[in-house]
Amino acid sequence: MDSKKSKQKELTAKLRSEKANVWYGNKHVIKDVDIEIAPNTVTAFIGPSGCGKSTFLRLFNRMNDYIDTFRMEGKILIDEEDIYDKNVRVEELRRKVGMVFQKPNPFPKSIFENVAYGLKLQGIKNKSVLEETVERSLKQAALWDEVKDDLHKSALALSGGQQQRLCIARTLAVEPSVVLMDEPASALDPIATSKIEELVVELKEKYTIVIVTHNMQQAGRVSDNTAFFYMGVLVEYDDTKKLFTNPKEELTERYITGRFG
Repeated sequence: MDSKKSKQKELTAKLRSEKANVWYGNKHVIKDVDIEIAPNTVTAFIGPSGCGKSTFLRLFNRMNDYIDTFRMEGKILIDEEDIYDKNVRVEELRRKVGMVFQKPNPFPKSIFENVAYGLKLQGIKNKSVLEETVERSLKQAALWDEVKDDLHKSALALSGGQQQRLCIARTLAVEPSVVLMDEPASALDPIATSKIEELVVELKEKYTIVIVTHNMQQAGRVSDNTAFFYMGVLVEYDDTKKLFTNPKEELTERYITGRFG
């Protein structure tokens, strides 16, 4: 039975953490977090500011490694491979696990060069491959129709919402299997936000998506499952509709009904 169970686990979890703990110096910021995230789903991380959601998200592409005082214990697995193993090549990992940040961060280059950037880093120079990939990625990011006649225009001339979709296209161009999004719409107006949300729902057909959001309505609209963090602890993790309509934990209920503090 056990081997059958572990086989099943291998098939169902794209991302998994086992007893993940994180410290910044002496500050214990993630405490014993176990989670399994299925492939081709959208998972939202919610919780008050400073509760550890972004730190936990960044464990999956080792972005916390840049912080001097960072220390991690436990396991973080992608496709059942421990990504903190010393043999893991971090550059390869980050190709597989794309990241979209809170504020759009296009490079001061053309729209085309922004999307092609990761491919060129990999040594891909074939013009038709670059052109096809740029077109495909911009289509996936629902931006192609708006920019197809202006590919050599500076990316910095785009609106904030367009810049964020360009950053998503840039992430998708290197064909990751996981896309992490850290509050991707918090700097955008409502119309741009709804475009990003529609995009997230479409993209899960091809990718496994994890999104940190302060906006609970957004979590409700885009995610299949939601994880509620509080003070570094994963308080509750469930199907989004269940978690919002019938949470198991009183703390979750207090947070989602605004009776917090």
